[in-house]
Amino acid sequence: MTPPEPRRRSASAHLAILEATWEEVVEKGYAGLTVEGIAARAGVGKQTVYRWWPSKAAVLLEALNARTAQTSDFPDTGDIAADLAGQITGVAEFLASDGGVVFKALLAGAQSDPELAEDIRRQVIEPRTQACADRLAKAQAAGELRADVDPVDIVELVYAPLYYRLILGTRPISAPDMRHQLDRVLAGLRA
Repeated sequence: MTPPEPRRRSASAHLAILEATWEEVVEKGYAGLTVEGIAARAGVGKQTVYRWWPSKAAVLLEALNARTAQTSDFPDTGDIAADLAGQITGVAEFLASDGGVVFKALLAGAQSDPELAEDIRRQVIEPRTQACADRLAKAQAAGELRADVDPVDIVELVYAPLYYRLILGTRPISAPDMRHQLDRVLAGLRA
């Protein structure tokens, strides 16, 4: 597919499409999300959406990334416990909101779409995992955490309870619960 001509992309239409996509998936779920519905809600033609994105999944992924940019920034105050607590609190609050509905919708679509699954890994999961792992490695080097545990393993230990609750719905996602889980993980990882 030929990339869109940037000069032809209207900033207001672009934002309207991302917002419409978000609202449509929150109301109708991934199965009910259509390019026609997105276009109608955004007040643009269906071809405008297709000109800028190859599929409904691509629009939804961009809408998610646009909303999670600040939530996914990883702080570095020099205190790994405080940095992890602040970051996981933001993620928990996001996933407990409509953000969780949207992320679950993307994951549902990824189950039957290997390209979407790869895009989610590449655009959402891997950059955030790497940012956290880099911060954890720095904490290990500073003696805040044990150095004998792979930072990516720590990322999985810290965030697994959040995604377990999101995907399986075992319990509500709450920032205080996630901070409590974090405290348990850190207790076993202190240097």
